[in-house]
Amino acid sequence: MNVDLDCRSLLCPLPVIKLAKTLSTVDIGDTVTVLADDPAAATDIPAWCRMRSQDLVEAHQNRYVVRRVN
Repeated sequence: MNVDLDCRSLLCPLPVIKLAKTLSTVDIGDTVTVLADDPAAATDIPAWCRMRSQDLVEAHQNRYVVRRVN
């Protein structure tokens, strides 16, 4: 299952906060697709995935796909 999360026009740290809350509601193995146009998201979302041991499947043109690992 994939959940879409529209964070366009939200500034740091809101996209990461919303990602964290949403990812905790999906099953392990499921993904959350985040649309975020804040330039900080390009750094923040991959860093958050590394710190939380989650899988960043894709990061391309304001679109980030994160798979819940644990």
